[in-house]
Amino acid sequence: MRKIITFGIPCYNSAGDMDRCITSILEGSSYSGDIEIIIVDDGSKDETPAKADEWEARYPGIIRAVHQENGGHGIAVLSGLREAQGIYYKVVDSDDWLDSAALSTMLSILRGFVQRGTRVDLFISNYVYEKVFEHKHTAISYRSALPRKKIFTWDQIGRFRPDQNLLMHSLCYRTDVLRSANLPLPAHTFYVDNIYAYVPLPLCHTLYYADIDLYRYFIGREGQSVNESTMVKRLDQQFRVTRIMMRSYHLFDDVKSSRLRSYMMGYFTMMMTICSVFTKLSDDPAMPDNLKQLWADLRAFDERMYRHARWGLLGVGTNLPTKVGDKVTIGIYHLAGKIFKFN
Repeated sequence: MRKIITFGIPCYNSAGDMDRCITSILEGSSYSGDIEIIIVDDGSKDETPAKADEWEARYPGIIRAVHQENGGHGIAVLSGLREAQGIYYKVVDSDDWLDSAALSTMLSILRGFVQRGTRVDLFISNYVYEKVFEHKHTAISYRSALPRKKIFTWDQIGRFRPDQNLLMHSLCYRTDVLRSANLPLPAHTFYVDNIYAYVPLPLCHTLYYADIDLYRYFIGREGQSVNESTMVKRLDQQFRVTRIMMRSYHLFDDVKSSRLRSYMMGYFTMMMTICSVFTKLSDDPAMPDNLKQLWADLRAFDERMYRHARWGLLGVGTNLPTKVGDKVTIGIYHLAGKIFKFN
């Protein structure tokens, strides 16, 4: 049976979480033979490798286990993509899960595309911040920014709010499109999901948005990559990812759709904003100079992108001079976090 979709699950020491993730996909798909789950064991030191093999043995033809030396999240994503047999590819992190009813809806839509011979390069759905320890959840939808129940192009999208960036959780690419992007995902680096959600977009010519709360994004664990203190410690990796995104496109030359260009410029500006804010939160004395160099590199790479990022509202507001300016920037960031619920 031809595989409609491959779910790639990067796993590193995921023995305590992976069962819920895998089970959610199996149950939401009704254990159908036209879906595929690839568990990528990224050099785990716990029971993850054995569990991955057990899952493969229980559901041959649906689940495959791939074992590799530790390379980090991005390398695990690429390994799943390399092995994928599905027409579509979706990443699900091992501590997250999918809503069963929403997954059933997504699969019906994707099967319909394939049966009719209709090419859709990118399928978009909502995701939900699951703050399990706080017993709260926040759904992020795109109904104000994207057409619904129709195939559309980038020229038909609307304006995205600051909390509506298309993150990895909301994206399901055609596998051939994703492979053609030659994703520059560096090893042993967090935050590469930003590259995944940015670089392939200009290669996607047809899109479909389903207003379903599919992806359940677990958030709030101590030491999680989006935890504020963890992000401060890994600021060098945030810089690395932002540079890769910067060098991927001269946006005003390479991206033909003005609406897609505007969206991508906004996304990239957000990345520069994160680097600016967390530099102010960091105690590392080298970080202010590193930030100055990042802005200088952007200016040298593309003056127009630099002007939009540095002298727009976010660029000015997060690079205020003096210690007082630092405090104002941090205060604005924390206020925005409470309003938009982003961590």
